[in-house]
Amino acid sequence: MSRLCEDRVAIVTGAGRGIGREHALMLAQHGAKVIVNDLGGARDGSGSDLSPAEEVVAEINDTGGQAAANADDVSDWEGAQRMINQAVETFGGLDVVINNAGILRDRMLTNMTEGEWDAVIKVHLKGTFAPSRWAAAYWRERAKAGETNDARLINTTSVSGIFGNPGQTNYGAAKAGIASFTVIAAQELARYGVTVNAISPGALTRMTEDLGMGTMDDEGKAMMDPRWVAPIGTWLASKESAQVTGRVFLSSGRELGIANTWHKGPSVDAPAEPTDVGAVVQQMMADAQPNSNMAGDPFTGPGYPTPY
Repeated sequence: MSRLCEDRVAIVTGAGRGIGREHALMLAQHGAKVIVNDLGGARDGSGSDLSPAEEVVAEINDTGGQAAANADDVSDWEGAQRMINQAVETFGGLDVVINNAGILRDRMLTNMTEGEWDAVIKVHLKGTFAPSRWAAAYWRERAKAGETNDARLINTTSVSGIFGNPGQTNYGAAKAGIASFTVIAAQELARYGVTVNAISPGALTRMTEDLGMGTMDDEGKAMMDPRWVAPIGTWLASKESAQVTGRVFLSSGRELGIANTWHKGPSVDAPAEPTDVGAVVQQMMADAQPNSNMAGDPFTGPGYPTPY
């Protein structure tokens, strides 16, 4: 088997379990040296435990790979910097960051607390920004010194953010922010030899087991194994993906797709009077494509604007 990531140095956040674990294991199988980051908290972000990260590191090292554990909080400014520094100091550089860490605190908007909002936004959105910022600074300094980068920043978004899902205004807002972050960062970092992409995964993990996936039969569970998300992550981490940037890939079970960003829909000359707006909006609504459901297909169910 040809190894796509031979001697590349990668960081995977939230890599102690689920999708992050599969990213770390497959990267190592393809020759990468991996920093396995995981705070080891519960699904809601509470607590900490280094053992999940250490177990993944042991599994990689036992099979001839190279890995080291990291337990820094991805949303902590200094912690994110330490994580980047650890990769450089341990393995001599940094080529790939996969921002995967996340938590869930689902609640309908009418009942959501400030703490539930803040915690999810912090881990997902700031927890993507902070490691990315320190990695980007490292790659920029290399470029300014005349060195060449062939680096990758790979973020984790969600259909909850790009298409919408009731009960997840906090999580969806964070994931939508990450998708936009990806598009903008791709434009900013291209000059330094860095590509930026995102993956919207669908898999059976502890994050999703009580959201319907846990009741699937064995065949369904096998189809939604988080292992199926890892191939696109490993390929994006490789040198083969150098011409791909600013895109969001949909990886749900055995299906791999790509998401389109927002596009301008129907438009008209703006009315001068508010009394004329209604008819104009009715026509634009009739001509516009409906919003998407969680599968990314046009949907006009409750809560979605319907054509006139």
